[in-house]
Amino acid sequence: MRDSDPVPTCPECDGRLRQTDTETICETCGLVSAEHAIDHGPEWRSFDEESDRKRTGAPLTRSRHDRGLSTEIGYGTRTRLTGRKRRQLARLRREHNRARLSSKRDTNQRHGFGEIRRIVSQLSLPVVARERACVLFESAQSNGLLRGRSIEGFAAAAVYATCRTLSISRTVDEIVATAAADEGELKAAYDALNRELGLPTGPISPSEYLPRYASRLQLDPDVERCAREYVSTLHDEGLIGGRNPSGVAAACLYAAALEHDEPVTQADAADVAGVSPVTIRSTAATLSKLFGDDARG
Repeated sequence: MRDSDPVPTCPECDGRLRQTDTETICETCGLVSAEHAIDHGPEWRSFDEESDRKRTGAPLTRSRHDRGLSTEIGYGTRTRLTGRKRRQLARLRREHNRARLSSKRDTNQRHGFGEIRRIVSQLSLPVVARERACVLFESAQSNGLLRGRSIEGFAAAAVYATCRTLSISRTVDEIVATAAADEGELKAAYDALNRELGLPTGPISPSEYLPRYASRLQLDPDVERCAREYVSTLHDEGLIGGRNPSGVAAACLYAAALEHDEPVTQADAADVAGVSPVTIRSTAATLSKLFGDDARG
């Protein structure tokens, strides 16, 4: 304000006006003569001096080929558009989507990441599994493993390998039932990943399968607790090596159900685990030798 400019005064009492962050107040009568409705400050409070939260849009994610940085032209609008304007927006949207994919590599990566997100969502896997599966798919693409192979197969194999590394109990049959690839494509891609990238995969403990299988068989918590004891005993005796962990879990649940007089057959347990009744019968016989009448096969 220049010296020649008139000093603003209160329109009611001609008192002196005082400017605050959001209002102009008269110091004499307290009249609010003006206010600023827009608050330009942050909507959060921080009690830590080192924190520096800024408004930068959605967080970065490895599950998209552009890390989630690119923009999209949406379909929603509040105004009614003419046919000419709608066609113009459709052309702009098409050209914008093409510009986001600058190479064939980006196109394949976008397709693979989309398949991974779909599989992870269908199997109710955590976000960390989705992110790691996308990173694994990108590593396979960087090492040239996708040439001549199915993109859907590598997406499914990346999810399966991630479940193995995170000790998440998901079988090949469960992933194939959700994925767009068949079992042969998944296994071929998984073998390539394991051979070329040296994945730190190991056998999943049968105890990881027990809660889901017990829920499908509608068994009581006591039966699941007894089956967990059977798994622990088999592990201590060194009798799990070489066996299908999913089948071992189902067999332990079957033996525990027999002990608690629950109506579960070998066919039911085998169907839940995706194995044959022979696998259930073999493990149940081993439990019968260890526990006698407590685990009837």
